[in-house]
Amino acid sequence: MENYTYNSFTLLLEGLNVSEGSIYPVFLFLFFSYLFIMAANVSIAVLIFKDKSLHQPMYLLFCNLTLSDMFGNCIMVPRLLVDLLRPPSERLISYYECVVQAFTTHMFGTTSHTVLMIMAFDRYVAICYPLRYAAIMTNKMLIKLTVSAWGVAFVLVGILLGLTIRLNRCRTLITNPYCDNAALFKLSCENVSINNIYGLTFTVVLFTGSIGSMVLTYTKITVVCLTSKNKSLNSKALKTCSTHLVVYLIVVFNGMSIILLHRFPQYSDYRKLCIILFHIIPGSLNPIIYGVQSKEIKKFMSNFCKSKKILASL
Repeated sequence: MENYTYNSFTLLLEGLNVSEGSIYPVFLFLFFSYLFIMAANVSIAVLIFKDKSLHQPMYLLFCNLTLSDMFGNCIMVPRLLVDLLRPPSERLISYYECVVQAFTTHMFGTTSHTVLMIMAFDRYVAICYPLRYAAIMTNKMLIKLTVSAWGVAFVLVGILLGLTIRLNRCRTLITNPYCDNAALFKLSCENVSINNIYGLTFTVVLFTGSIGSMVLTYTKITVVCLTSKNKSLNSKALKTCSTHLVVYLIVVFNGMSIILLHRFPQYSDYRKLCIILFHIIPGSLNPIIYGVQSKEIKKFMSNFCKSKKILASL
């Protein structure tokens, strides 16, 4: 018979189930991945704000993605690293810390889509209406797009967790490497139908809106490129859109993998691996993909390295 502890403010995280011989390799992988994510994203953000030639809508909107990647990893990964070095019985977490962790996790997952949606709008305007681009993508429009991306995510996630916080808890075990909404409402012995319905609606609306906007945007861009004889425009479209599309496909693939694995409890270890990689992979690859593809960023880095060499030789 299951023992119930009502509304306990101390919870137990199941964490990652790794063998003793794998603890330190996994720890080092996550540790260096975390260092790279934070260093690379901070560097890109500082670089964009520092160099005036990068004060373009595309790069300013991309800063939202770097912030989202840092936001999603800054709380989850350090906690995961600490828990790896603890025995399973000592992986305790307070209820409030768990809620904060769930909030950052879902904000990261949601803004990954909403930010890429506003970036798609920027590419659509740049390629389909190049002569009106400066008039449309003003500073005011950039602020509106940024507030929309984060505001929509905040409202959706706020309602999601609000429905969970209202529940009384009768369990204390979080069967995940970290806290998320599903793990939190599963602590309750009350009827959670409304949580399941809203969670499903949330996921469907987010993915439908995200995928739908991408399909619509890229369909129009493809039509413009196919009907245009401007090779410079087509080359620019291929370069910038391929970068954006690769980043988007990584996010969608990771998200879909987690959703599918939720349907198969027997693959819980694979699901745990997937939800960790959902944070690690996009955060690691986004600055690399945009850094390699961006002529302006590569030029700045090249000049920066040359200046360092000159100073070192003096």
